[in-house]
Amino acid sequence: MRAWNESEEVLRRAAERRALADEERLAAVREQGINLDPAARHRHGDVEHASDHEHPHGHSGSGERPVTGIIGAGPVGLALGVALAKAGWPVEAVASRDAGRRARFREHVPGVRAFHEAAALVDDVELVILAVPDDAVAPLAASLRLYAGQAIIHTSGLLGAEALEPALAAGSQAGAFHPLVAFANLDRALAALHGATIAIEGDDDLVAHLADMAEAIGGVPVRLPPGTKAAYHAAAVLAAGGVTALLDVIREIALVVGLDEAGAMRIYRPLLEQTVANAAALGIAGALTGPAVRGDAGTLQAHTAALAAGAPGALPAYRALVQRDIDIAQERGALAPETAARLRAVLAGEA
Repeated sequence: MRAWNESEEVLRRAAERRALADEERLAAVREQGINLDPAARHRHGDVEHASDHEHPHGHSGSGERPVTGIIGAGPVGLALGVALAKAGWPVEAVASRDAGRRARFREHVPGVRAFHEAAALVDDVELVILAVPDDAVAPLAASLRLYAGQAIIHTSGLLGAEALEPALAAGSQAGAFHPLVAFANLDRALAALHGATIAIEGDDDLVAHLADMAEAIGGVPVRLPPGTKAAYHAAAVLAAGGVTALLDVIREIALVVGLDEAGAMRIYRPLLEQTVANAAALGIAGALTGPAVRGDAGTLQAHTAALAAGAPGALPAYRALVQRDIDIAQERGALAPETAARLRAVLAGEA
């Protein structure tokens, strides 16, 4: 792409190669008695189709942001499309096999071209964003073929840029762009992007443009050390899904008291928020309170008995989390070794 230091000579040669290949394909089709209009582009419903020989390739001008297309119109793809479009980033195409998602994307990003097949989108853009589940990234990349001057990135928090290598050609680039945001709701996700960490990956030239993209939507770009992405993503999963699981455990236990989900959130949410604030201000170990710090074996015994009787599904999570509390308390010097041992014995049902 010209905005990404791709020389005019390289682009010209690539275009000549594509034109020659296109003519060969057209000749083969004509031999089969099929009549094609070489300039044809047609639409079925909301979906735009380009003939196989057509490679329009939107181009940005020198110094401009790359013409961008998003493959995947689910929660992540939609939020990124809306955020980028609002920031003035040229989002011009979306691909999804889900008609409802395509329609919703076009509703929120007016004027965008919609494609049913991912490969068709590649011909229209310079930067391809794969906003699809982790397990779909590699198979999808293997089905795509980039041209010189194009770049492709994915939004996976787990995978590295190497997952996209099957799609690359000479003169193309691959990278990653992972916003550390929960995409459960569009409006909340858009708000959360402001100030959010966005992990980026790629060579120096591509990373510079991804950093610009992150900042354009209000994020803070961070380049992770090589080989650390799985650990980074595991922590992210616990910060989102792990906390959600903890909330569900609290909800289950609160049922014993006669509280529904809304009631449990109303009662325990202030304590949760206070704990997070204390951890930010005092450090995680400094924020720890409760029976593990005090060495209250009797309290732990009463808790485990109550959960075994009324919320047995929550008991394993309670034991695992309090075991970690005991470790933290002991490391900060709040528990003598013999007290910690007694607490662990209670949790294990040995006392």
